[in-house]
Amino acid sequence: MAKIHFLNVDEGDCSIIQHDNGKVTMIDICCGNIIEQQPSIVAFCKESANSVKGNFNMKAYPTNPVEYIKRWHMPSIFRYIQTHPDMDHMDGLKNLSNTISIMNFWDTANTKVQSFDEHGNCGRYKKEDWDCYQRLRNSVDNPKSLIFYDGTVAKYFAEDDNGVLSDDYLKILSPTKELIKSAESAEDWNDSSYVILYCVQGRKILFCGDAGMGTINYLLEKHQTDISDLDVLIAPHHGRDSDKDFSFLDVMKPKLTLVGNAKCQHLAYNEWNSRGLEHIQNNQGANILIDIHNNGEMHVSCSNKSFADAYRLEYFKKVGAIKDSRNMGYWCLHYREVGK
Repeated sequence: MAKIHFLNVDEGDCSIIQHDNGKVTMIDICCGNIIEQQPSIVAFCKESANSVKGNFNMKAYPTNPVEYIKRWHMPSIFRYIQTHPDMDHMDGLKNLSNTISIMNFWDTANTKVQSFDEHGNCGRYKKEDWDCYQRLRNSVDNPKSLIFYDGTVAKYFAEDDNGVLSDDYLKILSPTKELIKSAESAEDWNDSSYVILYCVQGRKILFCGDAGMGTINYLLEKHQTDISDLDVLIAPHHGRDSDKDFSFLDVMKPKLTLVGNAKCQHLAYNEWNSRGLEHIQNNQGANILIDIHNNGEMHVSCSNKSFADAYRLEYFKKVGAIKDSRNMGYWCLHYREVGK
């Protein structure tokens, strides 16, 4: 059974895939330097259990991905994917590297230069993480540093020598050399992001990093079949509006979208609401876990019981009963303690 973890990491990104074959893929890290604070029962129950609307305030209780991995007893990371070189996607990278073995490190051929103040800080981010990133991206072994582009296939993440899909099938849809060059010219690294399609048990999950409209337009032109009718979309750029043309949702038609943390005035959740597309934010559900069973059933749970209870109640009101999960693509949210 494959598992996708979408972690509550403040205004940053971190997703983890536990593949059927036991390998672990980690995509970005944020909040890897914090001391976790678990919300009190009062905080968990702040919102009424009669509605999913409102501020559940889970952003105030971010998860440290390094501690999360320990709780889940993941012994190593087979591949770490640095989607692009922005600090909110590598916050805590040094702690991760010092704590857990990383076998392969995916990077992009970017030339970004990051500045820091005299104390080695860039806002809340640390120079030690940037220095660790430079070390890892130049590593020859332990980990092995790798750079891939759209269309790259290998037996370790796509097909074996006989053309059979591997258990941890990942399809690289972006970046291209042209997109990276454009990002460099604009000094905006979002369109240099990896975009990864994960296919398992007939399900399609799309990880978008901070992809901007340059990348999204490329996907619509070159990979429309790949990105159509998704089961799960990890919203690009934390779900921020970012001057996007959200008509791409009419192609992707995700059954469920997972939205990161951003200031509410920047979130484009109305683009999902107006299309009747289900979405869950970290600020609502905190850590979100998707179990994909061997028969293709997809179960969704979160670590905020108050939101899970409210979501389930509203779901029952809408559909009257739990319907077949293969047809629905997911079903009502369940509560699951962090690390269980």
